[in-house]
Amino acid sequence: MQTNKPTLLILAAGLGSRYGSLKQIDRIGPSGERIIDYSVYDANKAGFGKIVYVVRESFKEEFQEVIVNELPDSIETALVCQELNKVPVSVSYSKERIKPWGIGHALMMAASKINEPFAVINADDFYGAESFKIAADFLKTNKSENCFGLVGYKLKNTLSEFGTVSRGICEVDNNNYLSSIVERTEIKIENMQITFKDENEKWNPLTGNEIVSMNMFTFMPSVFNNIEKYFKQFMNDNKENIKAEFFMPSVVDKLIKGSKIKVKVLETNANWFGLTYPEDKSIVKEKILNLVKKGIYPKKLWT
Repeated sequence: MQTNKPTLLILAAGLGSRYGSLKQIDRIGPSGERIIDYSVYDANKAGFGKIVYVVRESFKEEFQEVIVNELPDSIETALVCQELNKVPVSVSYSKERIKPWGIGHALMMAASKINEPFAVINADDFYGAESFKIAADFLKTNKSENCFGLVGYKLKNTLSEFGTVSRGICEVDNNNYLSSIVERTEIKIENMQITFKDENEKWNPLTGNEIVSMNMFTFMPSVFNNIEKYFKQFMNDNKENIKAEFFMPSVVDKLIKGSKIKVKVLETNANWFGLTYPEDKSIVKEKILNLVKKGIYPKKLWT
């Protein structure tokens, strides 16, 4: 294992309820590539050494066959499963619960496979080559176990044309360290104007230059102990809540407010796009094709 290189953790266990299919394996590139393939390609070029995927047991074999087995042999990979009955600590929960607990839970599943600095992304999001380079450079130079990173996007570079989106708007201090993440659950762009709906059902303007989190974090391995601690607390508070999710930004927020860590906001000018709504697919395919035409990606990623 190449311990001198950071690892990329890809969260691929989501079921894509709004999109309507297993969008992790939806082919959108000119030679049948998926968004996840472009992430691995960009990460490999940026200097990440190993790729760890979090998947569900129900599609693990298919995922291995159609995604992992297509990668070059030079790329080291590992698969771990996120399931309701797989938790690293002793907790109790409602028997009516049918889904795992979200991103924070998914991260815990990867602890046995990661002993080096790492970045985490969603499988169905396109982050752009620049963002992986920024994340890799930060991980290679960061020496503090208590300093993490967050790749921050300009809001205007992350919106969908087909409906509202939720975004965590970053508040930073004078040294560009994260102070907090303010979740805005309904943001839309209409007639060239970006607005969000507040708790009073009122639409408020945004400039589009706000820095937002797209869940692309960089971590040191020490984060796993913190996640387990807060997961125990979360489960104590939500053991009978069958829909509660253990969100990673809320864990990061608790750590910041407890002065246990610092999170450097790593600003990128890259365009983020993803498969949130079925209508997004044609737009994503067009954007990928344009990047191929510009020579940013080869027509066929793996030759």
